[in-house]
Amino acid sequence: MGPKKKKSAGTKKISKAERLRLLREEEERRLFEEEQARLRAEQEQAVKAEKERIEREKTERLEAKDQERRGEELTELSELEESFLLASQWKAKSRAIAKWEHYTRCDGSPDPTVAQEINTFMSLWQEETQNDITTVVEKGSKVLELIVKLEMYVLETPFDEISLSDVLQYQETIVQLQNLLCHKYNQATEHLLKQASSYGESESGNMELIMREKDVTLCLWANLKKNARFRNQLFKDENQQPCHGFELPKPLTTCDVAVRILHTPYDHLSPFHDFPKELPKLDLPSAEEMAEAQLSKDTGVQSEDRDTLKAFSEVKTEASTRTMTYSDVFSYSERRRSSSSGSRDEHYTKSSFFLRSTSRAHVSALRLFDISELDILEDYTVDLHQFMSVGGVYHCDLLKLPPQAKQVKGWTMVEVLDKGLETYPYTATCEESEDNSGVTVGITIHLSDAVIYFEEPLIARWDRQEKYWRTDDIGEVNYSMKEKEISFRMNGFFTVTLLQDAHLNMPYQAWELQPVALNKAIFSVLTTFAEVEIHIKDNQCMIYSVATMEESDLLMGLREQWMTPMALMMALKRAGMNIFPAEYSTKYVSVNKKTLLAEIMVYQQMSLVATSFAFGWSKWNLKSGENNLVFKACEHLTDDDEIQDEDWDLYMFNGQRAQKLAIGEESEAFSQNIAEGSEFHSTLYHLLKDYGSNDAMDRVRQSNYLFIDAVYQLLLATRVLTYS
Repeated sequence: MGPKKKKSAGTKKISKAERLRLLREEEERRLFEEEQARLRAEQEQAVKAEKERIEREKTERLEAKDQERRGEELTELSELEESFLLASQWKAKSRAIAKWEHYTRCDGSPDPTVAQEINTFMSLWQEETQNDITTVVEKGSKVLELIVKLEMYVLETPFDEISLSDVLQYQETIVQLQNLLCHKYNQATEHLLKQASSYGESESGNMELIMREKDVTLCLWANLKKNARFRNQLFKDENQQPCHGFELPKPLTTCDVAVRILHTPYDHLSPFHDFPKELPKLDLPSAEEMAEAQLSKDTGVQSEDRDTLKAFSEVKTEASTRTMTYSDVFSYSERRRSSSSGSRDEHYTKSSFFLRSTSRAHVSALRLFDISELDILEDYTVDLHQFMSVGGVYHCDLLKLPPQAKQVKGWTMVEVLDKGLETYPYTATCEESEDNSGVTVGITIHLSDAVIYFEEPLIARWDRQEKYWRTDDIGEVNYSMKEKEISFRMNGFFTVTLLQDAHLNMPYQAWELQPVALNKAIFSVLTTFAEVEIHIKDNQCMIYSVATMEESDLLMGLREQWMTPMALMMALKRAGMNIFPAEYSTKYVSVNKKTLLAEIMVYQQMSLVATSFAFGWSKWNLKSGENNLVFKACEHLTDDDEIQDEDWDLYMFNGQRAQKLAIGEESEAFSQNIAEGSEFHSTLYHLLKDYGSNDAMDRVRQSNYLFIDAVYQLLLATRVLTYS
């Protein structure tokens, strides 16, 4: 055994009594600290409770004050809202004048809304034998104008002014016009192919023809010499600019065939999206529930008042609803103002009236889809609720070459076949182990400068039997964004289109509505890929710019053109810049869901003051809940000064109450506390009136009702408070 360790001289054994004393002191210290923490918590709780009491009493005082003047404020707002009625009446009068001017013009063009006129027009053109390509293209342009005119008529006319049977009739007329136009293009192509030998190109001896017009581009090639060396064909226009091209499979190089690439900037193949047939449902209890709830609170409610409540709350379809004015709504509201549910029902009634006077296009944006309405798609089938055709349709057809004229002893002889334009059946037989380039069809397409492609488009082919777009039998896709060219190979000759995600630019990153002068404003929407700036003047809109990080001169062809809000919406969609949600958009976009009734009212009241006040996106709209809409706003009377961050204030509106928030955009957390020195108001208009200058409010009262309506249409079409 080793030697024992010696105890350190510095260590001293603590006695049991000392240890108990230390433990007792530690326990006393712990109890003291707990007592101090409890006292501090009680004190903080008392302070918090006192603040809440003061805030509650303040809120109750402001609510009472708001209730006292509610009737007066709603009266004034109703007078301002007459602007929407005046705009609706002006547009109805304009439509009537247009119909009368068309009738008195007597230029032979039909009114597409009159069945007898449009049917006569189609019958006469169907029987016409003049099928040269120039005549067909010229007449086809008129047909396209009729189609657009009829579509715009249905989309722009208030929902309640066209019956469902008329809508279905117009829809059928559009389809008939589209089919007739396609039939005439086929007849013109047949007429050209019968004269193919006269278009022979000097080098190859084959027919090469290109015709580029506003509404159609026709590239036609006929295999006259059957030379196997000539398999590739790139068409060039009169300026020697490349257009479209193809590569013929080897088995077809010695056949009597022709290839047609017919590009139309429109899509008349996709299944017709039905126009909305019903109005969206407002988020509000039924009239019966509201009446019963009020009856339980106040036994003095008369049965005739409950009947009136029910009558005005229901969404009617009778002609009398179409003639109801805002004064009717207001007189009804006067009868109900004393009840607790009166203001809520009044908002519902007025918004129901607004909806009935809203166009079908805007109704589509407000409706929510029913999952039962969606079809189950097969493999490779394109969902046209998610994707949209951009840039039109390319008809890539392999055709039988008609017999050509021959010179025999001074006579020109030709075999006449009365079979019409015939397609030549061809399907590539591909094996995975072999190079299939010799049997597949190569297609090259030069993309239009009038269309924006934010990412590589999806190529789909048209299934003639099933009537839908599908993505199989297409491969080896090469896309050059810089050269604006796309090439691919197919297992046959198909009609193809380029598809883009319809919701590529949703949800929006930010938005802003800024006045620049009386009845003039700028509406900007910032998306993931681009920023769109739209100028508004009176009842007209103009695409001022569509800019990305790389390019600022996109869609130059649409700039500086004043058009109606509806026409602007259609133009942007055709150009691939879709910032307008539709009925099914909520399935594909993560939205910030808000109460529809409150959202509609915010857009209405923003429009009323848009000539003097700027509005913009706030991050707190995501945190405020479904019933509250939060946005920033400030007075802005000139275009000279840029709005600074400190100029903005935050406002919140829920359909019944508007308030200025105490928080700012850079605050750490969301709070519904009202800003110091401000008050509650029944309307956003009166809240802004508290902070607006005399000049600002004078300009608001001078606002033209057509400008107010144009702003409202754009806000309703984009739904920036839900899709941002």
